[in-house]
Amino acid sequence: MMYSPAVDMKEQTPAAKAFGKQAIHFDADDISNPILKAWRKEIYDHVEHFLQPSSRILELNAGTGIDATHFTQSGHIVHATELSIGMLKEIEKKIERHHLKNLSFEQCSFENVGQIKQAKFDFVFSNFGGLNCCQDLKLVTGQLYKLLKPNAYITWVIMPPISLWELLWIFKGKRMAFRRLEKGGTIAHLEGYYFNTYYHSAKQVKAAFGPKFKLKKIESLGLLAPPPDRVHLALRFPSLFHFAITIDKLLRKLYPFNRIGDHLIMTFQFKP
Repeated sequence: MMYSPAVDMKEQTPAAKAFGKQAIHFDADDISNPILKAWRKEIYDHVEHFLQPSSRILELNAGTGIDATHFTQSGHIVHATELSIGMLKEIEKKIERHHLKNLSFEQCSFENVGQIKQAKFDFVFSNFGGLNCCQDLKLVTGQLYKLLKPNAYITWVIMPPISLWELLWIFKGKRMAFRRLEKGGTIAHLEGYYFNTYYHSAKQVKAAFGPKFKLKKIESLGLLAPPPDRVHLALRFPSLFHFAITIDKLLRKLYPFNRIGDHLIMTFQFKP
């Protein structure tokens, strides 16, 4: 499969510009963070339960292509979509560096995913809250029908309204403790840019998919273990960090613990 060159032909949103500025050091930050390393393994374990050999995967908000590269090197065919030019350039570098013939990419917003002109997909994947920049998830789910094969799977890793770690900010008197509960979303600040972030409950995500998509599995990430931006705690207290990870693994599949956390991993199956 050939890949599409990264060409700056579309207006960048503030979020795309912000993450584009992070693209150069994004992979290095990811590799040095033991929390992200542990989370990616849990996410991949979740996804592998549903992936069939040589699946055609569509990735939304692909970032620098870390996950796309993983799935391609695991024998799948991946089409990665991303709006940020900086991120797309990093995907292009990975394709050339690793000779990834089965990885293609396209500059595309999740809100315009229906315009993708590819063969139908077996799987749709979006990681680490990329879709939390979308206020109305139906804008995305309403376009998936024509992109999916019957019985295709969709796995989204998305941020819910309740994070125990963020609620701890209340003890420091910070309003940020309740930012995920703000109606109409909250303003995020990254690399000098401001953009809206919206937090979606498991119930809201399920409603956005509608009756033709069946929820197959839901797990939490970062229930008791600290989130990636608290990596200093994991490095300073490694034993406590690994203990928290162990407890999370015991609880994250059980209700109601699989509805709260820093992120949720939710997998649906398309049943037309």
